[in-house]
This record gives sequence, C-alpha cells and structure tokens, in this order.
Amino acid sequence: MEADRIKWNTRFASEDSYLGEKPSPFLVQEIERIKTLVSGFSALDIACGEGRNSLFLASHGFKVVGLDISDVGLAKGRVRAQEVGADIDFRLVDLDEYVLEEEFDVILNFNFLLRDLIPYEIAALKPGGVLLFDTIMASGPLLQSHNPAYLLNPGELLNLFKSAEGDILFFEERPAGDMPTARLLFRKKPHTLL
Repeated sequence: MEADRIKWNTRFASEDSYLGEKPSPFLVQEIERIKTLVSGFSALDIACGEGRNSLFLASHGFKVVGLDISDVGLAKGRVRAQEVGADIDFRLVDLDEYVLEEEFDVILNFNFLLRDLIPYEIAALKPGGVLLFDTIMASGPLLQSHNPAYLLNPGELLNLFKSAEGDILFFEERPAGDMPTARLLFRKKPHTLL
C-alpha cells in the first residue's frame, strides 16, 4: 500500500489538478440516462483521486462515497467539495484489501483496473443499479511505460461483464491514440415482481 500511496501522492501533488477538474466525458454523456435507470441516489467512486467525478455526481443529487489510496488527492477533493458545498464521504483505502460492504445505485470505476474487484463491484450494486467502467487499454507505447497488469486487453472488458446478472447497455473500445480506452455501462438485473 505504501508504495502506491507515495506514487499517487507524488502525482497529485505535482499539479494543481492531475486529471483536471472536469468530470469524465463518459460520465457526462451518460448522466441523464443513469438518473432514469436507478431508483436511488447513492454512488461510489472507485479510485476517485481528487474527486472530479464525485463532485459531478454530487451536483446531480447523488450521495457519494469516494475511495482512494492517496491522502493528497482526497485532501484536494475535500477542499473542492467544501468550496461548492458538496457533502462527499471521501475515504482513504487500499483497494487491494478493501471490502465493499455497502450497496450503491451507481458505481464508477474510471482510470483504474483491479480485475479481482469487479465481481465485488457488481455484487455491491443495488438491484437495477449501474456500473460505469472506463479505463486504459494496452497498446505498444503504453506497455513500455505501464504495468500490463493494469491495462485491459482488446475485448477483455466485455468478457469480464458478459456473464454477470444484468445487461450491458453500452460498450466501446477506442484502441487508437495516445490513451486507448474501453468503456462500458452495465445495469444489474432489477428485482422482478412476482
């Protein structure tokens, strides 16, 4: 944990905003659909960093829990939340060891890949809840500078979700460019009325 915390603290301390203050374009694209799909407004932001997506969800009425290993990133998120009057529960955790015990209507997993955590994320969704996933794919240049364990292979994201109890409402891979990504919107099967 300590080596990861130091790495991310260094990155978040290096700039005013490491990934910028604007939310993920994928989240912005899907927010209205998300609000029509879910029955409640609880949200979890996995590896939230400085909280840019947590703040966006809060501005849309969600009660947000943000998890990250970087106390520097979380401190920035708390300051930004206070500046706009958002009440976000930022928690310092090591996601390699963290146990998801609560249930959420929305879970975000952006710019982070821990394959073993995905089944627990799906389990932590309330019935009818949605999970947005957007992370980096392996490519030649990235394989030279990133640990391949944290990069998705082509088709892998779809395979990780295809047997889950629910529906994949959106999927795309953008393998070209400096930062190739795979994106997915998954909805857990809602309760059925008997």
